[in-house]
Amino acid sequence: MIRLDNISKHNGQRVIFIEASAALQKGEKVGLVGPNGAGKSTLFRMMTKQEEPDEGQVLVDRGVSVGFFSQDVGEMSGRSAVAEVMNGAGAVSEVAAELAVLEAAMADPEQYDQLESILERFGEVQARFEELGGYALDGKAREVLHGLGFSQAMMDGDVGNLSGGWKMRVALGRILLMRPDVMLLDEPSNHLDLESLIWLEQFLSGYDGALLMTSHDRAFMNRIINKVIEIDGGTLTSYSGDYEFYEQQRAISEKQQQAQFERQQAMLAKEVSFIERFKARASHAAQVQSRVKKLDKIDRVEPPKRRQAMSFEFPPAPRSGDVVASLQGVDKSYGSKVIYKGLDLLIRRGERCCIMGVNGAGKSTLLKLIAGTTQPDAGTVTIGSNVKMGYFAQHAMDVLDGSLTIFETLERAFPLANQGALRSLAGGFGFSGDEVEKSCRVLSGGEKARLVMALMLFDPPNFLVLDEPTNHLDIGTKEMLIKALANYEGTMLFVSHDRHFLAALSNRVLELSADGLHQYGGGYTEYVARTGQEAPGLH
Repeated sequence: MIRLDNISKHNGQRVIFIEASAALQKGEKVGLVGPNGAGKSTLFRMMTKQEEPDEGQVLVDRGVSVGFFSQDVGEMSGRSAVAEVMNGAGAVSEVAAELAVLEAAMADPEQYDQLESILERFGEVQARFEELGGYALDGKAREVLHGLGFSQAMMDGDVGNLSGGWKMRVALGRILLMRPDVMLLDEPSNHLDLESLIWLEQFLSGYDGALLMTSHDRAFMNRIINKVIEIDGGTLTSYSGDYEFYEQQRAISEKQQQAQFERQQAMLAKEVSFIERFKARASHAAQVQSRVKKLDKIDRVEPPKRRQAMSFEFPPAPRSGDVVASLQGVDKSYGSKVIYKGLDLLIRRGERCCIMGVNGAGKSTLLKLIAGTTQPDAGTVTIGSNVKMGYFAQHAMDVLDGSLTIFETLERAFPLANQGALRSLAGGFGFSGDEVEKSCRVLSGGEKARLVMALMLFDPPNFLVLDEPTNHLDIGTKEMLIKALANYEGTMLFVSHDRHFLAALSNRVLELSADGLHQYGGGYTEYVARTGQEAPGLH
C-alpha cells in the first residue's frame, strides 16, 4: 500500500536515510522503532507527502486513504469535541455543520420571516445527512471519545477549553473514526490513561487496515504489531513478529555479526602479520603480493552498532523508620467534588505501592497530600521518622530554568559535588560528552524528564513518590529506570499507566474507587490475576 524505494534524505550535513527501502502491505500492523533522532518523524512526513526524499521515491497505491496522527495537533476551538472528531469524516462533516447552522437559524427570532425556506432547506440537508449515515456517525464518534476517556459533558463542550493532552485525544479520535485504509500513528499512547490505552489497543487490534506506529509503551506495541521496521544509521530493517520477537532477533543478529567481525579481524591480523614478516624477502615476493591483492578485495565486516546503554545505580539511601507515611481520617474535596471521605492508609518501609484508579479518582491528589504540596480538608497526614522524600510531579519539568545548561542545572543543585561525579550522573541519564552543554530551553519532554530524575536521584531519598514518571520516556530510558529502581532499597509510592513498569516494580496495589480504597497484597501482576482486569475502569 505504501512503498519506500531506495530513499535518501539529508538534514543539513546530517544523513538521515541512505538508499533505504521498506514496504507497508495490506493488513500489516507495523511498529516503527529506532533511537531518538533516527528519523521516525521524518519518515511519517515523507509518507504523508509533507516532505520529499532527496533521492528515491515514496509510492502510495492509487485510491488508498491515509490518516496521520502526530503530536502536533494544531489549533482547535469553536466546535464541540464530537463535531471536531466528525470533522475528519469527509462530506458528512460538512453536512453536519450546515445542519447545526440551520438549527440555530430556526431558533432565531430575527430570521422568523425566512422560516419556511429554512425549514425546506433543513429537510433537504437532513435527508442528505441520513443518506450519508450521519446519525450513526454521531453515535460512533461518541463511542470513540468515550473509549478515549471523555465524559458526555466534555464531548459536547467547546474543544478550545480542553488541555493539550485532551486535544491530542480529539485528534486521535478523528483518525480512528475515519478508519482510513492506512493509519500512521506517531506516539498515539502518549497522554492516555491505562483504561484509554487498553481500549485503543483493542480498537487497533480489530482494525482491518494497514497500521504503522511508534510508541514508547512496549506492552501496547507488543499486543498490536505483527512486524517491526527499525531505523538505525540511515537504513531500514524489517523483522516479522511482535516487539519481543524483534528484540530477540536483534540480539541474535548482533551476536552473529560480532562473531563474524571477530573471525575476520583474526584472519586479517594473520594475513598482515605474514605480509610484514616476509615483505623484505625476495623468495616470498609473489606470495606477499598475492596476499596484499587478496586483502584489498575483501569486503570488510562492520562491527554491530553499539547503542549507548544508559545505566544508573542508586547510592545506598539512609534507612527510614518502619512507618513511612500514615493518613488518618483524611477528607479532600475540590468544590462540590468529594475525592476522599475518612481515608486511612499506612505505608511501611520497603513497600512499593502502585496506585490504580480511573480518571478523577484522586491518584495524583493522594501523592500531593503525602508530598505536602496540598493539604487535607480534615484528618492528618504524617511522614515517619528519618524519611527523606523525593517527589516527581507530573509537571516537574516546568521548574527547570531554561537559561541554564544541563550541567549548570546539576552544579546549582549539587554545589559540593565534583565535576566527574556530575558528568557520570549526566551520562547515566543519557547526556554524554557535549550534550551536557545543551540549554534546558531546547530539551525535549523526554530529556527534561531524564534531567529531573537525575536531580532527584543523585542524593538518594529513601521514599520515592512518583506521578507518571515514565511519561515522555523512550523504551531504553524506561528500561534503565526499571533496572535502577528494581535495585533501590527504599520505599516507593507511584502512579503509572505503563504496565511493564507497574508489573516490574510494584509489590502492593492501592485501588481508589467511588466506594473508597481497596488494597491488594502482591504487585500489579497479582492484581490482574485476582481481579481479571488490567485497570479498574474496565468492564
